[in-house]
Amino acid sequence: MSLWSRISDALSALSQGASLSEVFDQLRTPPERTVAFAIAVVALGAKMAKADGQVTRDEVTAFREVFRISAADEAGAAKVFNLARQDVAGYEDYARRIHRMFAQDPETLCDLMEGLFHIALADGFYHPGENAFLEEVSRIFGQTPQQFMALRARFVPDAPNDPYVVLGVSPDMEHAEIRKHWRRLVRETHPDAMLARGVPEEAVRLAEKKMIDINRAWDQINGCKSHAPGHL
Repeated sequence: MSLWSRISDALSALSQGASLSEVFDQLRTPPERTVAFAIAVVALGAKMAKADGQVTRDEVTAFREVFRISAADEAGAAKVFNLARQDVAGYEDYARRIHRMFAQDPETLCDLMEGLFHIALADGFYHPGENAFLEEVSRIFGQTPQQFMALRARFVPDAPNDPYVVLGVSPDMEHAEIRKHWRRLVRETHPDAMLARGVPEEAVRLAEKKMIDINRAWDQINGCKSHAPGHL
């Protein structure tokens, strides 16, 4: 059974007149968490589409890139998207319910934010409304401002591409501590680690960009530190 077939089953199980947001209270354990992750990205993406006032073809294509939606599964994906857009519940309610679901797994919430940033930048323009939306979702998810700025630095073309910001560290940290932080990010970004925490196989490809970004940032920092006076 495909991911989208499982999503359709989950939506069909909702009681008559129930809000889509209620699905996040029902899909708390594996393997349902994988379904919840996909619904969360699509549902919040649909809410985010209202932030810049329109849904572009590029944003729809971004959904396809994240989840490899086949022609047979398009109807299921569209159902989630349209339910989210029509749902009277605000995106803050969605975000709070999603946060409760993954409260013990902050790395998955970071994975969710990766998917949302990918969708936001799909049309090549980062709308101020999208920034406000993502910043508030990040806050509700319990992320620090530094974590949000690290994501923004990696995805937004005109954001300062500071390697320290990308890794979420500060220049005055010990070199060994920065290396420890980088290695932790690499471990968390490994596909096996992502699958273990319930990220759909279809969305793991988002980790490819993250791995490139964090390794590039580490190379920049490591090169600077290696040539710093007094560094051994």
